[in-house]
Amino acid sequence: MEGTISPLCLRSSSSLSYFSSNLSLDSHRTLGFTTSVDSLRSSSLRLFLSPTRGSLRTPTISAEEVRDVPMPKVDKSGRLSSPRAARELALVILYAACLQGSDPIRLFEKRINARREPGYEFDKICLLKYNHMSFGGPPVKTETSEEEDELVRHDENESKIEAEVLSAPPKLVYSKLVLRFAKKLLAAAADKWDTHVVTIEKISPPDWKSAPAGRILEFSILHLEMSEIAVIETRHPIVINEAVDLAKRFCDGSAPRIINGCLRTFVKDRAATPTPQALESKQEVPV
Repeated sequence: MEGTISPLCLRSSSSLSYFSSNLSLDSHRTLGFTTSVDSLRSSSLRLFLSPTRGSLRTPTISAEEVRDVPMPKVDKSGRLSSPRAARELALVILYAACLQGSDPIRLFEKRINARREPGYEFDKICLLKYNHMSFGGPPVKTETSEEEDELVRHDENESKIEAEVLSAPPKLVYSKLVLRFAKKLLAAAADKWDTHVVTIEKISPPDWKSAPAGRILEFSILHLEMSEIAVIETRHPIVINEAVDLAKRFCDGSAPRIINGCLRTFVKDRAATPTPQALESKQEVPV
């Protein structure tokens, strides 16, 4: 059963839960979704296994294509255009692929090419209101019931916008550049998955490894961003900052701090490991 992952109890934000719960019944049947809880319990490492993959090859990716320079949130067509949007989309797809035991690239393409329901209209005003930097925080104390009601209304409205954006047809939400970058992130993660399974096993905390069923989202962030460093070669300070922000946005508790530490360890270990080119040069006999 290598390459499949059993379904897990969702513990992510409402927007990610919304996306995962709104997959069609056809997807449930055709994407290899399994309901074997026994296989989930048999080995914690099953939860680090790759989603089902076909003959994927990571496309050639230039670091020049992924420079994180200040960009407007939306482009001239009104679609999200920032690298943050691409990473967020890739995370949503990879998370859903892990839950289903499906190929992340095929799931990405399935979402891209999905037919819209008759009468469906997407309000692009949502994109202007959508906040990539909406993070959780400590409990908020209010002095009056009116303040409490206002906070509740604000949170409900923000959750509604997130659900609308993250579940909408991607071509209506994201620019072509963002869609291309998101696909490259997913291809890189798929290509490096088996290697990074071993790495994550070494650098992640014991409580995550002992109960991995509740940490699929966190492991997805690690896989995405480790692969971005290793394959796409985005500068690691940028990648670590983005990973921490994704964890603040979609994960609970100490996840941002732990992910920060795991990625720093990953970068440090990579720097200390000789590259194949360096090993070859050492083996050359001087004339």
